[in-house]
Amino acid sequence: MPKPLPTTVRTHLTALRMLLVMTVILGLAYPLLVTGIAQAAFPAKADGSIVKADGKEVGSSLLGQNYDLPKKHPDDPNEQAQPDPKWFQPRPAANAYDPKSSGASNLGPDSEDLLKAVQERRAAVAAFDGVAPASVPVDAVTASGSGLDPQISVAYAKEQVDRVAKARNLSVDTLNKLIGTYTDGRSLGFLGQAGVNVVLLNNALASTK
Repeated sequence: MPKPLPTTVRTHLTALRMLLVMTVILGLAYPLLVTGIAQAAFPAKADGSIVKADGKEVGSSLLGQNYDLPKKHPDDPNEQAQPDPKWFQPRPAANAYDPKSSGASNLGPDSEDLLKAVQERRAAVAAFDGVAPASVPVDAVTASGSGLDPQISVAYAKEQVDRVAKARNLSVDTLNKLIGTYTDGRSLGFLGQAGVNVVLLNNALASTK
């Protein structure tokens, strides 16, 4: 009759078997099940909510992006990108909308650097959109916590209408209807505020005549 294994060895073998079983269940079976359900029920969302134009992938409705003019000197790292007046502009981003680097500036409300940045942004937005500095919405001069927010306030979207209409030779009514189409209401009907998805709005704008 074989000699029984020591208690310590049996305990370790039991733990190892549990590790293998749970790895198969939670590390393989469960993720595959959830992925399969998501692909079957919500394929677009499961694949990253990709936005396409003319059959080409141009972004994701979950991630904001810049809409700048092409740089005159692409190889010059000191050249500042300039916003393109033909597009609705997103809110500022501390990470320049780099999808590999999500995060905020971490500057507090008493930061002199933040105050200076807000004042400079307010003046720049007012001049770019042709409005009074006092009428520039808060989200036009402050970045989101993630730095990748694809939404802006309805007020900021409407502030940009005259500029975009002039640059594209479109009517104000046409642009206001587009804004309404791509405005998301409050979460659950009462949380937060309505927001306009700039990525979807600009994608629709590209084919509007």
